Amino acid sequence: MGIPLIQTYRVGRYLFSQKLRGVKRYPLVLMLEPLFQCNLACAGCGKIDYPDDILRRRLSVEEALAAVDECGAPVVSIPGGEPLIHAEMPQIVKGIIARRKFVYLCTNALLMLRKMDDYEPSPYFTWSVHLDGNREQHDRSVCREGVFDKATEAIRVAVDRGFRVTANCTLFNGEDPAEVSDFFDYAMSLGIEGITVSPGYSYQHAPRQDVFLGRRESRHLFRAIFRAGRKRGSKWRFNQSSLFLDFLAGNRSYQCTPWSNPTYNIFGWQKPCYLLVDEGYAKSFAELMETTDWDAYGTGRNPKCDNCMAHCGYEGTAVQDTVRNPLRALGVAFFGPRLEGEFAPDLPVLYGAGTRSAVTATVAVEDIGSRLRRRT
Repeated sequence: MGIPLIQTYRVGRYLFSQKLRGVKRYPLVLMLEPLFQCNLACAGCGKIDYPDDILRRRLSVEEALAAVDECGAPVVSIPGGEPLIHAEMPQIVKGIIARRKFVYLCTNALLMLRKMDDYEPSPYFTWSVHLDGNREQHDRSVCREGVFDKATEAIRVAVDRGFRVTANCTLFNGEDPAEVSDFFDYAMSLGIEGITVSPGYSYQHAPRQDVFLGRRESRHLFRAIFRAGRKRGSKWRFNQSSLFLDFLAGNRSYQCTPWSNPTYNIFGWQKPCYLLVDEGYAKSFAELMETTDWDAYGTGRNPKCDNCMAHCGYEGTAVQDTVRNPLRALGVAFFGPRLEGEFAPDLPVLYGAGTRSAVTATVAVEDIGSRLRRRT
């Protein structure tokens, strides 16, 4: 795994303290979203789908750090928008580091070289650079040519300066497993700490909806990717738990734990998670945890959630499973995910009969399509 020992230790200590206290729901990673404005307009992202007055709004340093303190999660991920547009981002990052929280600054890297001198290498700070595949695939994903080259140049410079660097890779419909495997090999050659990988969630505000993977397609894709890597003897490091990778390969029937990755942005505490943006907001973290109907979300509980396998919902579940079953997690880490045989059974569908029929039909069509693609 591509996670340093100090982070593994501190996060592990936090997890066991929650378990000993009998806490049922607790945050693992705070998604701190300080702005929605971005310098790209990616096909699979709808974060910039707001009027100009909203895009100009920013969280202040005080608001951002108050959210970090209120939440208490040991890890803070700063997505956006593009965080490096925020003029006070260096002060926000320094404040988080001073609290001995691990901060991942997510960036498309277009401004990274220009802004790099505003930051210092630290065990608590990581550049999380978006790379959604090789040059052609990534530039197509972000809808602009030349972004891949700028991002990889910034990664090389950051690694040379002693920064922690990871690649954040989202996979979409139509991916070629061999090309993804080639990209993972290339990413490792850049000297990064690890890769954070996730299938793209069908974000409802995204300008294109044909780019997203269904659940069965995701499982087939990840098995094919891992199989290609195993065949060529690749040594990939992932900035994720081994059981989450096993889940991506279809070997675990996990339910989402959205409270493990709560989101705070310019509107407040977002219900229930980073990916569902129209479910309302809470004024405080305590209100978010106490008033959100958590049982109304997740696989089989809400049609909006059924195709989601994103790490911000399921990594927390996998981490909790790791705490309960460390030997199982160790076995998957050592031998890798199982890549043959039946997938783990789907969770039962609990919502209305009419919606259930529509979803069942959609899943059946996806499964038929996947089988036809495998035959051809």
